[in-house]
Amino acid sequence: MRRWLEIAEVRAAWWSAVLLLTAVTVQLAGWPAFVPFGLFVACYVAAGWGPLVSGLRAAGRGVIDVDLLMVLAAVCAAGTGKLVDGALLFVIFACARALAAVALGRTRDSVRGLLELTPQHAVRITTGGQHESVAVEALAVGDEVLVGPGERVAADGEVVSGLSELDQATVTGESQLVAKGPGDDVFAGTVNGLGSLRIRVTREAHDFVVARIAAQVDQATATDARTQLVLQRLERTYSLAVVLVTAALLVVPYALGSDLRGALLRAMAFMIVASPCALMVATMPPLLAVVANAGRHGVLIKGVRTVEKLATVTTVAFDKTGSLTTGSPQVVDVAVLGGRELDAEGVVRLAAAVEQGNPHPLARAIVAEAVRRGVSVPESLDVQVEPGRGVHAWVHGRRVSVLSAAAVRDAAVPADVLDARGWAEAGLTVVVLLLDGRPVGAMAIADRPRDEARDAVDQLTRMVEHDVLMVTGDGTSAAQSIGEQVGIHDVRAQQLPAHKLDAVQEIQSAGQRVLFVGDGINDAPALAAAQVGVAVAGGADLAMETADVVVLHGRLMNVPAVLGLSRLAQRVVTQNLGFAATVVVALVGLDLVGTLPLVVAVIGHEGSTLIVALNSIRLLSPRAWRTNPRLLRRLTSRDVRRYAALTVACLALAAYAFLQLKYTRTHVVRR
Repeated sequence: MRRWLEIAEVRAAWWSAVLLLTAVTVQLAGWPAFVPFGLFVACYVAAGWGPLVSGLRAAGRGVIDVDLLMVLAAVCAAGTGKLVDGALLFVIFACARALAAVALGRTRDSVRGLLELTPQHAVRITTGGQHESVAVEALAVGDEVLVGPGERVAADGEVVSGLSELDQATVTGESQLVAKGPGDDVFAGTVNGLGSLRIRVTREAHDFVVARIAAQVDQATATDARTQLVLQRLERTYSLAVVLVTAALLVVPYALGSDLRGALLRAMAFMIVASPCALMVATMPPLLAVVANAGRHGVLIKGVRTVEKLATVTTVAFDKTGSLTTGSPQVVDVAVLGGRELDAEGVVRLAAAVEQGNPHPLARAIVAEAVRRGVSVPESLDVQVEPGRGVHAWVHGRRVSVLSAAAVRDAAVPADVLDARGWAEAGLTVVVLLLDGRPVGAMAIADRPRDEARDAVDQLTRMVEHDVLMVTGDGTSAAQSIGEQVGIHDVRAQQLPAHKLDAVQEIQSAGQRVLFVGDGINDAPALAAAQVGVAVAGGADLAMETADVVVLHGRLMNVPAVLGLSRLAQRVVTQNLGFAATVVVALVGLDLVGTLPLVVAVIGHEGSTLIVALNSIRLLSPRAWRTNPRLLRRLTSRDVRRYAALTVACLALAAYAFLQLKYTRTHVVRR
């Protein structure tokens, strides 16, 4: 409770509620009139000061907003002697504002709280082997730190030595301990097990996974959803209309001889029930909750508009290497071509010289093969990368090129040599080494699907209207082999970056909304063109910068999970808007055709705001993340029409019940 009292809106709601209860108590106890009156005034100030300042600022910009309407309604209620009703309006309105602030606070704190899990200091190992305690911010890439048993990891990095198990639930959501050894990645804020680990820092403090999550949440909360923007534009006109109708309800009946107090009470009731409080909090809290919940599970969503777009996806397309596969392929065979100028070790040596420093998974496989064979790798100069085709460099004064599968056909490689080894039939990825433009060697590289790839594809297939497809630059055999293993039948191989972009645009031209999953530089054009680009972390920085969503740690099951959560949020937003609109129309109708007590107007209107806020907060729960995606199909225009028909039916039923009650009461009075 103390933590929530740090929020200004919560403090206002708390003190106003306490003052209202105290005022009513002393009034019923028969205290002198000035005591409860003073307490009521204090209640008005505690609850109304914030909305008054906010409303006056909006009025200074020429906008009459909900806050100012509530203040006017409460003050007018007090002017007619309805001190309790006005105070109750302020208190419930303050509670609604507090609940919305808590929802936003939980959204931020649920993710930003991860930053508190990161230690402030780390044990750095100096060049002399000594240990020194330094601030985490002072760590640089390449530094080595020591993490003892039971301690929290201080930085994102790679294990240099040691074996242990880490609890990564705070970052990835995994419930099981994860074994870590040399070469494995670790993340700041995770908890070490019984072993000791020596870790090489691979990211600066501002780029740690938890820091990036917090930055993404800040970015997301700074943007407004499209639905919210529409509502804000409508609010200006709507609020002005409410003021004009309220004035008409006050002036016209009084001019026709009605009682001033009765006309004022009806006008105030109308101003209260017509104010779009619930509508204005119906959209942003659910979408922000998705951003926060996804962040807790290692998925960075860059803005609430991305959540809206995720909910409308109809087709999913995957890159292969590094996305559907582990991204850590291995060289399984080496062929010498074009005479005996080089042996197998020479082919690996030159290929590794060109590829060293290249982050692409195939490049890492070639360098790893050189390390495994124990060959020395010379330096390369003037390295040039052609995304989707290959890498060129100068080694010992000679032009060396390593071509990818998409460029094999242009390398004049003897087809019978490669076919004799059965590489094509086995679905292996082939890279070719050229020396001064002549093919001198080739390597077969094999990759394997990620453990979750099959399940993720199966769930996505059930969630979208069209088949999941693969768009990759690899050869046809290798692509089809992986496609069969993960359950993708629509496989498009030998696609250069421009071809991937064309494939996405072709699907979009057919009226489909595409979610593209990739990880490499060659995926960046497709990631940018798709309705939603999803980058698998661990790949190229350009892909992660271009994408709308980043899936950390390569957990592909998070793709259908975040898609399902976004669709659940879309339903919650629709429910909120439908419920809020129904309550407003029903209460306005009751006030216009009958007599609506002020206290009923307050409870009905502000109660609906509380319900909308509570309905939004449930998306922060772990249960919402675990919702079965198969049950969350895309919300279509037909579904919206059904919601609208249900809303109209509820309004008609309420109108019938009200008219029936009014007729019964009139008939009883006459008798």
